[in-house]
Amino acid sequence: MSTPDIIGTVGVSLILIAYFLNIFSLIKKDGVLFYVLNILGGAISSFSSYLIGFWPFVILEGVWAVISVIGLLKSTKKPQE
Repeated sequence: MSTPDIIGTVGVSLILIAYFLNIFSLIKKDGVLFYVLNILGGAISSFSSYLIGFWPFVILEGVWAVISVIGLLKSTKKPQE
């Protein structure tokens, strides 16, 4: 595996871990861990796609990371119940 492949595998693994943990109710869908895993996974995957020059996935994963940052910010501003 090349370096971009390894980086991309780590990135998508983080996204899949977040999804798995969410689906099996092991973490909250609006919890900090869910968003952080998606932010890191999206950013790392976007960087990997940039390294290989695959722009559709640079955009896809970059947007994924940005949306997750917005979700994290919104979740931290909610009043705690």
